[in-house]
Amino acid sequence: MEARATTFGEFVRGKRENIRLPLRKAAAEAGIDPGNLSRYERGALPAPQDQSVLSRLAAALRLEKGSEEYRAFLDLAALSAGRIPPDLAADPDLVARLPILFRVARKGKITRETLLALAKKIRGA
Repeated sequence: MEARATTFGEFVRGKRENIRLPLRKAAAEAGIDPGNLSRYERGALPAPQDQSVLSRLAAALRLEKGSEEYRAFLDLAALSAGRIPPDLAADPDLVARLPILFRVARKGKITRETLLALAKKIRGA
């Protein structure tokens, strides 16, 4: 389920349920309040942005650092707060080209199919 998640909360809940980790135990392992974990999962709170909190939560969810799942987790956390993922934001060439993507997207010239084809090309690169 978490592989298809489109939000941080969906990802976290899906992964936690997939590994059969109760919410309170996951929160305890990550060193966060269970109420906040529940709010993250429901989308009532944006994902934490503190890297130490994200690292602890990733460890509780048994996410292997550097794995595709781990990167998806971090990407969804950044997007939840309306941010560009830090590794992408650190690439000045990519950041310089983002306004082009934004302009095209605003004009409605990017269809779902186009985005999926682009994502497939990027993954293959």
